[in-house]
Amino acid sequence: MAADAAFSPAGSSELPPVYGPEFVPVNSPGDALNAAHLALGSPGNAGVQFIRCYSKLCSLRPSDSASFKTELNLLFDQLISENYTYNTNYSNCNIRPEDVCALLVQASRLVHISQEHLVIKLCQLVHHLLIRLQVIVDEQSLDSLVSYSIRALHACSSWTHAEILQALAALVYANGPKCQRHLPDLLGHEGLLLLYSSRSQPDVELRRAAVHCMANLCLGTPGQPYLEEPYRAVCFKTFLEIIQSPKPSNVDDIIFCTLLQNSLKGMQYFLNGGKGKLEADEQLGSLLAVLKKFMFFGLPGMNLEMPAVLYPAPLPQYEGVPTTKPEPPRDTITQNKPSGNKKRKPHGRSKKMKAEGRREEEGEEEGRETGPGLGLAKAGGGDSQSHWSQTPTPTSTSRPSLPPGRPFPSLYPSWKRSSSDSEFSDPEGGLQSKLRLYQARVRQGALHCFLSVVKCVEKRVLYGYWSSFVPDAPGIGSPPPLTLLTIILKDPSPKVRAGALQVLSAMLEGSRQFLSAAEDTGAPRQAFTPFSATLAASLRELHRGLLLALLAESSSQTLTQVIKCLAHLVCNVPYGRLRPGLLSPLWKQIRPYVRHRDVNVRVSSLTLLGAILSTQAPLPEVQLLLRQPGNSRGTGEGGGSEGATPQEPLSWRNTPRRDCCPPSPGAPAEGNAKGPPAEPCWLMQLCVSLITLPREDPYSDSDKGTSSSGPLEPSPVRLEALQVLAHLVKGYFTLVQVSLLELGEVSARCLREPDPSVQLHGAKLLEELGSGIIQQHRADSSVPQSSRVPLGEVVRFWSEVLSGPLTGALQCEQHPTLQTSACDTLSSILPQAFNQLPDKSQVLCLTVLLGLTYSENSLVKAAAVRALGVYILFPSLREDVMFVADTANAILTSLDDRSPNVRAKASWSLGNLTDTLTVNMESPERDFQEEFSDLLLLKMLRSATRAAGDKDRVKSNAGRALGNLLHFLQPAHLARPGFQQPLEDAMQALISTVSSDSTMKVRWNACYALGNAFRNPALPLGSAPWTADAYSALCCAVTSCKNFKVRIKSAAALSAPATRDRYGDGAQFEKVWCALARALERSEETEDFLEYRYCASLRAQLCRALLHLLCLCQPPDLPAVAASLAGEPGEAVRGYLVRYHTGGGEGEEAGDCPDPAERLRELEATLAQLKGLPAGSPDARDAIGVVVGFLEEVLKRSEELKPPSV
Repeated sequence: MAADAAFSPAGSSELPPVYGPEFVPVNSPGDALNAAHLALGSPGNAGVQFIRCYSKLCSLRPSDSASFKTELNLLFDQLISENYTYNTNYSNCNIRPEDVCALLVQASRLVHISQEHLVIKLCQLVHHLLIRLQVIVDEQSLDSLVSYSIRALHACSSWTHAEILQALAALVYANGPKCQRHLPDLLGHEGLLLLYSSRSQPDVELRRAAVHCMANLCLGTPGQPYLEEPYRAVCFKTFLEIIQSPKPSNVDDIIFCTLLQNSLKGMQYFLNGGKGKLEADEQLGSLLAVLKKFMFFGLPGMNLEMPAVLYPAPLPQYEGVPTTKPEPPRDTITQNKPSGNKKRKPHGRSKKMKAEGRREEEGEEEGRETGPGLGLAKAGGGDSQSHWSQTPTPTSTSRPSLPPGRPFPSLYPSWKRSSSDSEFSDPEGGLQSKLRLYQARVRQGALHCFLSVVKCVEKRVLYGYWSSFVPDAPGIGSPPPLTLLTIILKDPSPKVRAGALQVLSAMLEGSRQFLSAAEDTGAPRQAFTPFSATLAASLRELHRGLLLALLAESSSQTLTQVIKCLAHLVCNVPYGRLRPGLLSPLWKQIRPYVRHRDVNVRVSSLTLLGAILSTQAPLPEVQLLLRQPGNSRGTGEGGGSEGATPQEPLSWRNTPRRDCCPPSPGAPAEGNAKGPPAEPCWLMQLCVSLITLPREDPYSDSDKGTSSSGPLEPSPVRLEALQVLAHLVKGYFTLVQVSLLELGEVSARCLREPDPSVQLHGAKLLEELGSGIIQQHRADSSVPQSSRVPLGEVVRFWSEVLSGPLTGALQCEQHPTLQTSACDTLSSILPQAFNQLPDKSQVLCLTVLLGLTYSENSLVKAAAVRALGVYILFPSLREDVMFVADTANAILTSLDDRSPNVRAKASWSLGNLTDTLTVNMESPERDFQEEFSDLLLLKMLRSATRAAGDKDRVKSNAGRALGNLLHFLQPAHLARPGFQQPLEDAMQALISTVSSDSTMKVRWNACYALGNAFRNPALPLGSAPWTADAYSALCCAVTSCKNFKVRIKSAAALSAPATRDRYGDGAQFEKVWCALARALERSEETEDFLEYRYCASLRAQLCRALLHLLCLCQPPDLPAVAASLAGEPGEAVRGYLVRYHTGGGEGEEAGDCPDPAERLRELEATLAQLKGLPAGSPDARDAIGVVVGFLEEVLKRSEELKPPSV
């Protein structure tokens, strides 16, 4: 063959040149060493050896002589024997990937396929170099080496195929799309990998190696293409068939485990690929069923019999768990255990709890897996299953008080208290230990694969299988279902437990809408259990199980995952719809973990506390917990060590904590239940101490490298403590307001630090403090005046803040995110307090913000222009013409920015600015209107019109600004020719927005703006050419818009004109009347069920609009009105008008709807006005009679249905 000829000695002259690394030319071994030193810049044995061997390979030519084979074999041995990972600074970083690829290509040219021993050695070299140096082969080298591997598989003996496939797997790693030319040979019809991976393949090792190749072909890298169809489908089918097939009786357990590992890894790579989306069909159900089976693979006593397919269902499905004596599984270690460790103790819950309550850190070797173990070491499946369900609830699991010198001895499992490891010293025990390790890797692979399923399947589809993986009851009296909680509580491997926690966290993430259906606040139903109650029971079981895991876990890495999973759970559970009491045990148990020796555990514990504080705040249960005294010891905090966790009997913090201050004598324990507490909140004191006070003694090794040279807590802990403080201030401000000045000092200290992250979180805390003060002082606040922060204290707080390091943060151009947060902080100053600040502080705020609107950073500019939009509403600033003008110019400049975010903030601020103009119009003093520049007003009108054609984020507030500007225009403005075209353009922009298919908010604002403009008597409404278009757009919106809030606002706009002439001619008036009447008839027609809550508001607004038009009617208008009130449509309108006048039912969007008595008086006034109209033509006279009779009937029915006065 021509291909083989290239490897013969005769064909050596045909070899193309091989270009190696760009080193100095090598003429001798001494030159090679010198070249290596020049290239590497420092001595490195592995790098030198690589260069020397590569140079020697380049000098060789293919030969069939014994000396050539010996020399080549020695070169390969030297390359393989080097330790390329001992020093990454001098080895891996300086052996370039392209040099590795060139060496391997050259080596493949020197080894003829007939030289099978050298082929094996070459394959070992390929695998060794690519794996150790973590090289992904380039496309050109890949093509050459994969071609060589395929030819070798065809030509070489079968005993070489396993090594060849191993090398091929390393070559194709993350290179699937680049192997396009070879995919037909590998994965096509009767492709090599399909033949080797088929069930008919007798050699399981070859099958495993082929599956490994297929898995690596499916692996993709972000930003790169993935393996294409139909090869992806072929791989998926192969992986699924393998993991669904039973283990052949003649196959070794460990080899079968490796086959399963590679299949699961390949399935994971497939699912992680860009096109690996699974739909809700039997394919997904089959995959989930087999994954659930292997999640429990090899666990003693858990012979899980799964159906072939899982189907989505709201209730748990049948699972066959053997309750009789099953065959002891091959992997159990009971046969090798000493007899003392095999004793079963089925009686006594306390004894079970003692044996199950402790886990130990993962050992040096992965095989030394730890876990609760007692239930798993039993051969009897039924008893081991029920053991989990009989674990006491968290509320009854308190840490016992132990005598000195005996820290929790009874909680160690019997298999962990063994004085020696003799059971693993014999060969059989070593094999069993190795088998357990491989089985744990299979379970871990199944969980990783399941995690990929969770990420690639739509949540609405995934939640159909919720009951298959999450329990809904402890399972008292019967074997509980095997779920993720079973693994979290039972599996002996910390890594497997961590994998199950990651899966559960992924399922809980973003599940708020699904879990919102849970409810158990009402009385239990006996006839049937609704889905809401089942889901609520599932959530309670999750709280119980994860709290048990928290108490039992001692592997720091897995413990971190437990706490993170709890945080995901807390963030998504609807606690307001569940009976209280779920958070209290969790709150008490998590407190000591804030002082855990591992920094990651401390950080995740603070994250969980932040989740509790931020979920549906303020929760009454959390308020009570926060009001508890700081030295109250919950479960797990008893004994003499305040900082000890249940897994740390010998605490590294035995001294009383600085954050647990005893209450003063005679002080109440909880203070006023509604007002501020009598003493500072304990959680606030804890966070302040973590942020500001130095560490008292060392933590674990995981702290190294996480903090600066100072003695403070590691940076992640301090940042998380700052976030907890921010959540506490945001959700429970009343509990921390007594420490307002102290928290301001904490923020100032953070702003003085060099770490930008700490500075940023300090500024965020200041912003939350300011927002809390504003919320408390709002006019509609439910906080009584006596419980609010006094205004004098607010002024003092902001005076100290503005005289501190915040000004430096505002000018820190190196950290624009910090500048942005500082701008947000300035915007949270209480308006009443701003006026009482020193003049220099007020000037500082305004000057800095106006200057930052010209920043080159879009985030800073957006925050500054938004803050100006807040300040423009301050009573002390809105009447300052100069400030309003400066702010307007800054906003208009930002409206032309290229950043959509800046334009959106500028549009919002422009809306606020124009709100200020309309407020100043109502002022009795007209100095502001006279002093405000007409040219600036014209610029604002034009800019707002342009912004109304921008993106929805911008045009929403641009419409609001246009409405205010059109309302602000005076006759003097409209008399000038320069305003005519901008006025028409502005009206057309609003009309187009109302008629468009924009979002609800945009159309709502446009309708509001038209109504606002219609109230300006100076506008030529009724005679201007745009009048018909404006009314037509509003009529269309009020009758056909799917959103009822838009209909309500369009009806309000149609009733805004105060005089009849502003409605135009009779035909225009008739169109408006008919549109409103038709909208009232259709007020209950909607495709969206959620819109029904606005039905009452819509009807009330439509009734008001119709009565307003009747009040303005002239005799020529009445015939059309009378005609619309005849027949069934008229009867429907009459019924709605009667309902409107009898009171109630106006809904939340009806606006300033008058009370029922006032409505009847308005109706009587309308009747009197209609009766007083001059009689014109006979048609008009008849129409007046019809309309008057109609309204009299409405008045009569309303009087009859009016509730009696008390």
